[in-house]
Amino acid sequence: MTAADIRELAHQCSFELAGVAPAEPVPERAWYRDWVAAGYAGEMCYLADRRAAVREDPRNLLPAARSIVCVGKLYNTPRPYSTRFDGTELAWISRYAWGEDYHDIVRRGLARLDALLRQREPMESKICVDTAPLLERSYARAAGLGWIGRNTCLINQQSGSWFFLGELLVSLEIAPDAPPPDRCGTCTRCIGACPTAAIVPGTLGYTIDSRRCISYLTIELRGAVPEPLRAAIGGHVFGCDICQDVCPWNRRAPLTEEPAFQPRHFAPALEKLAALEEQEFRAMFRGTPVTRTKYFGFLRNVAIAMANRRLEKFRAPLEKLARSEDPAVAAHARWGLKMLQ
Repeated sequence: MTAADIRELAHQCSFELAGVAPAEPVPERAWYRDWVAAGYAGEMCYLADRRAAVREDPRNLLPAARSIVCVGKLYNTPRPYSTRFDGTELAWISRYAWGEDYHDIVRRGLARLDALLRQREPMESKICVDTAPLLERSYARAAGLGWIGRNTCLINQQSGSWFFLGELLVSLEIAPDAPPPDRCGTCTRCIGACPTAAIVPGTLGYTIDSRRCISYLTIELRGAVPEPLRAAIGGHVFGCDICQDVCPWNRRAPLTEEPAFQPRHFAPALEKLAALEEQEFRAMFRGTPVTRTKYFGFLRNVAIAMANRRLEKFRAPLEKLARSEDPAVAAHARWGLKMLQ
């Protein structure tokens, strides 16, 4: 079986990108150790605990692994980028979280691909999405899907960076693809556009200091967001796309044909979000990545976004949030009220 065969089967499973990498350690594992040691993982313990060592070698996940089938699934939809969107009363949710949770969709596609491969040859295998301890961008690069840009996203020359990654570790020996050249050139637009200066020099080019990244601050961080960073969050209530929005390779990025990725709630009103009860929050975002931030974490983000909009109409919602039973929500709402003065 060849890499070309793999691509044909992957396309049958609705993956736009596919390639093959050898199931062996990659040079970036040393960079990852440095990244963790520098504290850039923040409070994401799952990236720095014992599972960090598992990332050293994919055969820690499947001892019989000989090849890694890497796939990419587009999720771009025909909606404006955050950098071209002006809605002062509206909240911004990262593009990847607009529709159904990608973990389920990518996993289903990989299960189909796994079944097709097994029809051709007996093998051992393991399906991985981004929850598995695997340096997936590095293997996707090795498989020819794209290069790793200065914003640390994998960029494909034809498709840009709006795609999810998934992997299928297999015991088959398949001739691997080759990584493409880095085509960022001298461009530093993502670095200059980051409101919190989260893209910093690293061991191999540039990396992300998660502790300053809006995605980390609005999704992964529990409790209080550092006050000096709150204003830079703007209207973001879940994640951030700015470093991808300004990337020249995304100017003509293709659109997905996957209906599950179409927005359920595009740029919802901040007032509506601030009024949500916990059950309403769960119902509104059920089956989407937004639930990862949890109810009170989401309200904390809404309070920050309303404060940054500086609109008098947000005074009443902020006063209500300031009476929240959650200390972080209440504290951020009180801070927001000060911003309105």
